[in-house]
Amino acid sequence: MKVIIIGGVAGGASAAARLRRLDEKAEIIMLERSGYISYANCGLPYYIGGVIREKGALSVQTPESFGGRFRIDVRVRNEAISIDPKEKAVRVRNLETGEEYTETYDKLLLSPGAKAIRPALPGIEDARIMTLRTVEDTLAIREYLEEKKPKRAVVVGGGFIGLEAAENLMEEGLEVSLIQMEDQVLPPLDYDMACQVHAYLRGKGLDLRLNRTVTGFVPDEGGLRVQMKRTAGMAEAAGQEESIRADFVLMAAGVLPETGLAREAGLALGQKGAIVVNEHMQTSDADIYAVGDAVEIRHFITGKKALVALAGPANRQGRIAADNICGLGSVYEGAQGSSIIKLFEMTAASTGINEKQAKALELDYDKVITFSANHATYYPGAENLTIKTLFDRSTGKLLGAQIVGFDGVDKRIDVLACAMRAGMRGEELTDMDLAYAPPYSSAKDPVNMAGYVIENVMNGLVEQYHWDEADGLSETKDAFLLDVRTEGEYQNGHIPGAVNIPLDELRERLSELDREKTLYVNCQSGLRSYLACRILSQNGFLCKNLAGGYRFYEYVMSDRAFDAAPAGPCGVKL
Repeated sequence: MKVIIIGGVAGGASAAARLRRLDEKAEIIMLERSGYISYANCGLPYYIGGVIREKGALSVQTPESFGGRFRIDVRVRNEAISIDPKEKAVRVRNLETGEEYTETYDKLLLSPGAKAIRPALPGIEDARIMTLRTVEDTLAIREYLEEKKPKRAVVVGGGFIGLEAAENLMEEGLEVSLIQMEDQVLPPLDYDMACQVHAYLRGKGLDLRLNRTVTGFVPDEGGLRVQMKRTAGMAEAAGQEESIRADFVLMAAGVLPETGLAREAGLALGQKGAIVVNEHMQTSDADIYAVGDAVEIRHFITGKKALVALAGPANRQGRIAADNICGLGSVYEGAQGSSIIKLFEMTAASTGINEKQAKALELDYDKVITFSANHATYYPGAENLTIKTLFDRSTGKLLGAQIVGFDGVDKRIDVLACAMRAGMRGEELTDMDLAYAPPYSSAKDPVNMAGYVIENVMNGLVEQYHWDEADGLSETKDAFLLDVRTEGEYQNGHIPGAVNIPLDELRERLSELDREKTLYVNCQSGLRSYLACRILSQNGFLCKNLAGGYRFYEYVMSDRAFDAAPAGPCGVKL
């Protein structure tokens, strides 16, 4: 059997290695147009920032080591330029010599990845406007930093690559502005969770400009002037033009599946031109398989078609494609998009679907917002985790989770990802037997706490309202806003129109409340207001608890400075 693999990195390289382990006799040819077949794509921004200092560390395998160990014919700087499915042949160009030649195959595997979006804007061809997708890109940016010693950089795009690049450029001492077209960074997060990231990044010195669209680039005094305009997201300034100076620009405006070869070969394509594959990673041509960022796959949570450009899914897809090429019949069950990012000391992570996706799919969902310390608060160094958990309103099945915090985010998002993979209900998180010692967690782990709140909501022990419902409630005749924090907390800021009755005084002051109105209760994090709601409901009042409390409301409504310190049950910082 002769197998040709077009493209390396995660999907192609994992498929090649698996093929050899399954079939010692197969002839395997890997074609890669760059000079690197298997490299740490996610590590590229950290080479720019000097965290990874050796350029050789970016290569997981060299062509020589990979070819030597697995006896694979690895051809770097060889680009597949066309596929003939009828003749089962690939036309190849040697980029070093310009020579073209043809290779036939029994089975073909496509792993072309995705390409960085470089929009056709005025001035985009300036050499100081760079993208970050390959090792070659990374080396060019690092060389520019070392030779030109730039002072100011503009990053266009607030996804993973843009944010990681911005952090690393700042760590190198550059002033950095980040321009994002939407009203938030990190699309896997919902806007309300991203607001905490915005506050933190601005606190670290990032010039974050949301709701801006770049319109062009103009050379200016040895650098570039990046022109932009405000989007409709800011009604009072929509269309307003701005500009900012930079010594160089990093375009990180997203990626698109690189599927020109597949299109020309007549393979079926789906959303954004991605290659359509079945559960065996097989394309519309039975002898051609495809994996990685270029394919349209099934989302594990929704069952809908999705694009998930992540290394973990690409690795698994490569293995499954190899299994099927060798007759094992493995099935790819889909991806749930688990992702995580380091932003200076902060970590943000998500798994499953977010609220934007749930609304778009018209799912009947609910959500809870919980604040929990990453470990026992009496042990030094405790910091808050903000966890947003989505679940099906009728069944309680977990749909998605997002976490913003510091140490311990990775552990909790992985636990929640496993729970979703197992089809667990939110209430079942209360039963998870998770490891506990004061330096690592609390007796009630943050994951357990999310389960307790979901359980209370599902059982009708508490009704919720959310930050986007709070403003204006005081002007509604059937509503009464009640703040049960301490007087000092209340004086430091409160929801407009809210009346302050501290929790510990509530039982003695029930006569001050109107039983004809629904009481909308808040505290700092949601715990004391939940306790207040239990008191009130058992005394005949209708009440709702503010999910996430005033702390969450303030992040979203006023872009407050980020504060990681956990608070005790009375709101006092520990």
